[in-house]
Amino acid sequence: MTDPTAPAIDARPWRFSVAPMMDWTTSECRQFHRLLSKHARLYTEMVTTGALRHGDISRHLRYQSSEHPLALQLGGSDPQDLAYSAKLAEDHGYAEVNLNCGCPSDRVQNGRFGACLMAEPQVVAEAVNAMQAAVRIPVTVKCRLGIDELDSEEHLHRFVGTVREAGCRIFIVHARKAWLQGLSPKQNREVPPLDYARVGRLKLAFPDCVIILNGGLTDLQHAEDALHAHALDGVMLGRAAYQNPWLLHAVDRRFFPERVQGHPLQSPLEIGPALRSLLQSIESEGRPPRHLLRHTLGLFNGQPGAKFWRRRLSQPLAAGEGITALDDALNHLKQEHSRHAETAYS
Repeated sequence: MTDPTAPAIDARPWRFSVAPMMDWTTSECRQFHRLLSKHARLYTEMVTTGALRHGDISRHLRYQSSEHPLALQLGGSDPQDLAYSAKLAEDHGYAEVNLNCGCPSDRVQNGRFGACLMAEPQVVAEAVNAMQAAVRIPVTVKCRLGIDELDSEEHLHRFVGTVREAGCRIFIVHARKAWLQGLSPKQNREVPPLDYARVGRLKLAFPDCVIILNGGLTDLQHAEDALHAHALDGVMLGRAAYQNPWLLHAVDRRFFPERVQGHPLQSPLEIGPALRSLLQSIESEGRPPRHLLRHTLGLFNGQPGAKFWRRRLSQPLAAGEGITALDDALNHLKQEHSRHAETAYS
């Protein structure tokens, strides 16, 4: 199942990434995450080819240079539309274009993309081939273990093998199948059982491919344990990284130690000035502070003052009020941390 003449791929850029999540991994969210990790690979929300064909391209592809390394996730199945969209991604400076073959929502199925494409590996192969011909940046695929009754190991290997022959050698695998009928997208993230070992066997079958594990990873230790136990190339965290973003501060030294310079962050309070500057930039453009602050609510989870932080920053805030609310929250957290430090040493 491998091609001995194919050049090796440097898998290091994919050691750790944050999953694409609709309504969550916005540009503002990614800029916030980048304050915590310089090297984690970040992904956009899924952007459909239709939105790029018929919508506001600059709005859909907008990002800040600080977000790099950054990948664009595409939803679609038509090879020409995907090639066009991939070329737009490359022209706009994205480091990767990723094809969504894992989302199980009804809307995505009705558009003939997402997880339903796992039933049509040849369609995916044709799409990947067209995208690869259009760009020089990596074209990658995010998929499930299977869908509905097409969830055997043989089917997964056939899917990956077919797409690999079209030129894709980087696969992000959500280690659950998806039920396209009867389960909501939320249930599809929780109900089908996880099977990390099957992803490990996929890597054994395709050793020349980069295989990244996604699904159910709760923290960095869990991710590292799964990575090494199944001899995989990388891990992708989704909701765990979003709901507890402070865990991202340790990503660089644990997953990219050869690239770390300086001292690691010791407290989320240390990113306060950078977070304030980011919020000022957003407000100066006339955008509501919630565009950024809603992504930061979990920053102090489990730490003194976390409840105040969430309450203060989740209040309805008009343009111009965000800085005041953030300053209030940061000052309260500083006092709480100082008080607990004094108590610990008394």
